[in-house]
Amino acid sequence: MMRTPKNCTKEELLELLRDAAKNWLAHDGLWFLEVEHDADLETALELDRNAWEKFTVIEARRIMERLRLESGGGIPALTEALGFRLYAYINEQAITEVTDSRCIFTMKSCRVQTARKRKGLPDFPCKPIGIVEYSGFAKTIDPRLETRCIVCPPDEHPDSLWCSWEFTLRGS
Repeated sequence: MMRTPKNCTKEELLELLRDAAKNWLAHDGLWFLEVEHDADLETALELDRNAWEKFTVIEARRIMERLRLESGGGIPALTEALGFRLYAYINEQAITEVTDSRCIFTMKSCRVQTARKRKGLPDFPCKPIGIVEYSGFAKTIDPRLETRCIVCPPDEHPDSLWCSWEFTLRGS
C-alpha cells in the first residue's frame, strides 16, 4: 500500500506537521533574503511586516475555526491558540504568569535566530515585525487584548530566551 497522510500513524503525522512548519519558515526566510539582496534591509523589513500583518490574522482565524474558539475568548483562548501556531511545532515557547486578565508569552528557542547564530550573523531585528504579528494575532482572538513587547531583538536579551510578550485584557 502506498503511504499517504491518510494512513500515517499519529507520530508520523506530527512529524509531517513539524516538517511543514519548517518548510513554511524556510520559505519565509528565503523570501526575505531575496528581497533584502534585490533591494535592501529596510525594504525587506517593510514588506515582511506588511505580509505578517495579513498572515497573522489568517493564521489566528484558522486556528479559531479548527479549535471552535469564539472571538472574545480572552486570555484562555489566546493561550490555547498560541499553542497551535506554526511556530509552536518548531520553536520552544512558554506561557507563564497566566491570569484571567494577563499572561506572558516567551520564545525560548527560535529557529530563525539559531540559524543566524550558526552562520555567524547578528540577531535578526524582528521586534517591529513581532509587534505587528503578535498584536494582530491577539486582537483577532479577542479585540480587547493589548500586546506589549517585553524584549525582542534588536533588544539585548538573556541567553535563555529570544523574545517575550505580555498580553493584557483591556478593561480587566
